[in-house]
Amino acid sequence: MTVEKIMDFLANEGLSFSMKVIAAIVAWVIGRWIIGLVIGLMGTLIQKSGRIDRTLTEYLKSIISVILNIVLVLALFDIFGVQTTSFTALLAGAGLAIGTAWGGLLTHFAAGVFMQMLRPYKVGDFVSAGGVTGTVKELGLFGTTIITPDNVVTIIGNNKIFSDNILNYSTLPFRRVDCTAKVANSVNVEQAISLLKSAIPNIPNVVSSPAPDVDVLEFTPSGPVLCVRPYTHTDNYWQVYFDTNRTIIKVFGEAGFPVPETPEVHRKV
Repeated sequence: MTVEKIMDFLANEGLSFSMKVIAAIVAWVIGRWIIGLVIGLMGTLIQKSGRIDRTLTEYLKSIISVILNIVLVLALFDIFGVQTTSFTALLAGAGLAIGTAWGGLLTHFAAGVFMQMLRPYKVGDFVSAGGVTGTVKELGLFGTTIITPDNVVTIIGNNKIFSDNILNYSTLPFRRVDCTAKVANSVNVEQAISLLKSAIPNIPNVVSSPAPDVDVLEFTPSGPVLCVRPYTHTDNYWQVYFDTNRTIIKVFGEAGFPVPETPEVHRKV
């Protein structure tokens, strides 16, 4: 293209093209603002109704957001004179290629739909899913967002979660906390059990029913090992876990129980 043709194009079409670009930018900004407004309003109305929980609300908001953004993109094409009917036909013709390339994403989407129907967990639940343990933050179109106990945001494909075991620690009202306590062979085991059964229920957030389990778990050369198992709500699991261990140390110390000796390992010379 010669310089003269470029100048002719700018003189004849430059202003029109510039106006289209400005119109597209304005439409994009306003459109994104409207989409955000609609999504926020929809979420507020659903929450006020109280009929749909937070998990399904976030899932519906994701779907509506994707649909509205596609409509906005088609509107931008129309500003530049691109026929949306032709664009739609082009997408339909490339459907097979897109389906093959996005096959993995579609399986995650389908798994997300099934999980919305079966509801193995909801936002806020503490779960172990897809090899990750943590609190569910969001169940999206293609993946679930989980925040692990060490505060790491992890996104897992819905299909990976749906095709594996799901452990939901928040479904039941309480959870067992597993701790152990070793006593020396010289210690009266029944006395140790009795002291722990009296002290463990006094730990904050330990439920009274079922009562904590304290009993002989196994025997070792240096002394028997007791299982100490209080029950609490999932939100208080680690607090009860650490407090139980501290209580074991305090009870055994006040009772004057000796520290179990580690047996010597005899090796052949």
